[in-house]
Amino acid sequence: MKTIDLGKVGLPVSEISLGCMRIADIPYEKGEKAVLTSIDKGINFFDHADIYGRGKSEEIFGKIIKSNNIKRENIFIQTKCGIIVKDYPDGTYKTHFDFSKEHIIKSANESLKRLNTDYIDVFLLHRPDTLMEPEEVATAFDTLYKEGKVKYFGVSNQNPAQMELLQKYVDQKLIANQLQFSIMHSGIIDNGINVNLKNERASDRDGSILEYCRLKDITIQAWSPFQYGFFEGVFLNNDKFRDLNIIINKIAQKYGVSDTAIATAWILRHPAKIQVIVGTMNSNRISDISTASNITLSREEWYDIYKAAGNILP
Repeated sequence: MKTIDLGKVGLPVSEISLGCMRIADIPYEKGEKAVLTSIDKGINFFDHADIYGRGKSEEIFGKIIKSNNIKRENIFIQTKCGIIVKDYPDGTYKTHFDFSKEHIIKSANESLKRLNTDYIDVFLLHRPDTLMEPEEVATAFDTLYKEGKVKYFGVSNQNPAQMELLQKYVDQKLIANQLQFSIMHSGIIDNGINVNLKNERASDRDGSILEYCRLKDITIQAWSPFQYGFFEGVFLNNDKFRDLNIIINKIAQKYGVSDTAIATAWILRHPAKIQVIVGTMNSNRISDISTASNITLSREEWYDIYKAAGNILP
């Protein structure tokens, strides 16, 4: 498994990460196997959030690490905070955001306890909170950093202006930005390809976040790498995307790997050195996906896939 230097601060993390959101929804043994398979395949980075499984995902992961005597220094743990979910007896729920100093510190301490660890390697603010007071965030970050509870910080789904505003007050470098990115959700590159045009893909909805992160040495972490739309479904083996799957399967046969490996390799091929976060808990699929680290698609193959997804080059 190849590694990247997350945020260029000296963190040698695997370029493929295991997202642990679903680990609370499956039998313990299956989750344990997914984690151990990941480690066996060279994946050393695990992504969490306080709201995943309403905290159970972190708790289960902590038990897996402890019961299998996995050395803490051999893995990197990332978690997120800022989304508040309130559940109601009738099964409904509502959400809001909270980047207050009190909530950030409280969330970090609770995550540390559930994960059964003394420190969090990377702590992200989960989505933007428009009511954010950056001075409060800075105080929270300082407290967690000075106490040795968090080593590095970042954000998710934020644009350049939001990150600049935060970085103005925060002393610690923001090293990661978690963004939805896949073959079928390629907005962060579309507008850069369609510069000076009036078509739909020329619309800049993210403030050139890809280029901004590259300029600032911020690692983009791609979530939902096999999804289209916003959790609308998987595009692989989907008849709605026949042409795309024909191309992906053809290239997969050439390299002797699965279609998921090619979809992953497509993201990894970008020179921004994007880290891919995969959310599967299927150990066989994790093994398949890990082979993507050994594949470097040619420019022609990369653009063939991009065009098969319905994109037109100018």
